[in-house]
Amino acid sequence: MTTQLMLEGFDHLPVPTDRLFFAIRPDEHAATRIEALVARLREGAGLTARPIARDRLHITLFWLGDHVGLPQKFVDALSVIASSVDSVPFDVEFDRVEYFARRAGKKPLVLRGAASAQGVAALAAFQRTLAAHLGGYRGANGRPIAGRGTSFTPHVTLLYDSLPVQRQAVQTIGWPVREFLLVHSVLGESRHEVLGRWPLRGGESDGVA
Repeated sequence: MTTQLMLEGFDHLPVPTDRLFFAIRPDEHAATRIEALVARLREGAGLTARPIARDRLHITLFWLGDHVGLPQKFVDALSVIASSVDSVPFDVEFDRVEYFARRAGKKPLVLRGAASAQGVAALAAFQRTLAAHLGGYRGANGRPIAGRGTSFTPHVTLLYDSLPVQRQAVQTIGWPVREFLLVHSVLGESRHEVLGRWPLRGGESDGVA
């Protein structure tokens, strides 16, 4: 009876509909190579799960929460913060695939690289720069958002499946990172919308494109 009283009304809580995150996307050449890699892995391991669509391939830099509706004031504040980031362009590369373990259900098969690799280290450094700019800023729910990026494992999710794929080295796939994005994901619709993009051009003089 006590438990029932404590939970009364929780079934009427609004369900989140919109997700926000900062991300980096592969360029066209890298996306093509990723698609070819996934096709080979699916054929070789007998995977049946659908690959992540080309226009949704990305590296998540910061998850910025799930929301009921798109919080425009939060989006505006994030855009101001993102525009203040001053970072030089860099190249990123990944050279292995593996599953991220989950307790149950389908597991994400990801493309990633060694933390010590030059491109991965550069990516991690940029993520820390972004974290520093986010600082103590509080999100739409009033909670600090920078802490969500303290545990950063750079990767590109390829698909979700319950069949295991052995961790293995693959031919390096990389691309030049020249911008980062604020992405809006409509939950349940497998659809991403880019709300903003900001170039990396730290060290350039004013007015240089």
